[in-house]
Amino acid sequence: MTQVDILVLGAGPAGMAAATEARARGFSVLVLDENARPGGQVHRAVEQREAKDGQDRDGAKLAAAFRACGADYRPNATLWAVEPEGKVFWSEGGAARSARARRLILCAGATERPVPIPGWTLPGVMTVGAAQIALKTAGLLPEGKAWIAGQGPLLWLYANQVVAKGGRVEGIVDLSPPGGLARAAWHLPNALRAPEYLVKGLAWQQRIRNAGIPIRRATRLVAEGDGRLERIVIDGWSRSAELLLLHDGVVPNTQVTRAIPGCAHDWDAAQRCWKPRLDDWGNTTVEGVMVAGDSGGIGGARVAALAGRLAAIEAARALGKLTADQRNAEAGRIRLEWKRQRAPRRFLDALFPPLPEAAIADSTIVCRCEEVTAGKLRGAVALGCLGANQTKAFTRAGMGPCQGRICGPAVHGVIATARGVDPATVDPFRTRFPTKPLTLGELAALAAE
Repeated sequence: MTQVDILVLGAGPAGMAAATEARARGFSVLVLDENARPGGQVHRAVEQREAKDGQDRDGAKLAAAFRACGADYRPNATLWAVEPEGKVFWSEGGAARSARARRLILCAGATERPVPIPGWTLPGVMTVGAAQIALKTAGLLPEGKAWIAGQGPLLWLYANQVVAKGGRVEGIVDLSPPGGLARAAWHLPNALRAPEYLVKGLAWQQRIRNAGIPIRRATRLVAEGDGRLERIVIDGWSRSAELLLLHDGVVPNTQVTRAIPGCAHDWDAAQRCWKPRLDDWGNTTVEGVMVAGDSGGIGGARVAALAGRLAAIEAARALGKLTADQRNAEAGRIRLEWKRQRAPRRFLDALFPPLPEAAIADSTIVCRCEEVTAGKLRGAVALGCLGANQTKAFTRAGMGPCQGRICGPAVHGVIATARGVDPATVDPFRTRFPTKPLTLGELAALAAE
């Protein structure tokens, strides 16, 4: 069994920064990442393309430092279990492996929030995040009559990336709830501590208008077609469509942390999602387990990288390399910048609140794997179902191959709305190890190890 000082899960901004900082302090570091190259979603394939903006330059700098730091980097490695005292299991190259670490820094990133609309399971409908992966890794642009619908910064970023590469979309359907500016105005003074984010967002929207791409506000969107997407209906207004890209923001990826016994999670009322309970340094309620980056709360790439560095400095204190006073002194400037970069978060949360689950029609599928509709979930509530885990027994929602990764937020929201209670009082899907599918052949490799 491999023995290391620090194990880092994920090679996105937080993971790369944490590993680089930890190696600079002399620790042995093992990094596990499901992707073939470092970067995460934000900096995906950044090493393979020319850096054309500040985000790409940040990613290229992080990746170069990470490659040079000397960490034991394992790409295409899927972590599927964490046991007490820092023992972890993962699959790599068709075989299961294990290691024991004195400290775990989990940097699992975020997942896209589902957008359950009628017809979202049709071929031709996908998420903006998936389309962005295709663009970054293979240079694929939307073809035919393509539409983008939903809300949030990633929607506008992706539209700009398409236009910058010579692509075209038929239009953008803005589903953001009305009154966004009025809600967000209270948080504007604080957001202006990092004005570059607001300026960038306004510039994205203006470039789309300058490109002649129509933007239509709507409250209801339906995808229709016989066997595949053929048209979209926007508040009763129909247009032909061959591709529809949906987006409603992102939520912390808590699949691993929710499976660790004793790891507490709190409800984020602003973004209606669960996130691990962390102290100011990224420590969870389980000794030796830390979280950094978007998996601990959405903040963006720069915030994630700073959080990764802070987590590594705290790990150095916990492992005896620094005193608390030394840690505080060395982390002072990093923490100040971390707070500044996080300043626009409440403004963005108020501007783009998640779309209401109450608007999901009874006939709309919520759990794609098991084809469970919102009506079936509401029917289960009428029969006495109190939370997401009970839903499994009533409807099988969350029991498919994705294990609730895609449908979890929507299932939770539909149940809370149907019960008429505070979502914080409704239990989410509990996850158990292994959190990812693995074969008996992979497990057999542990015996040899």
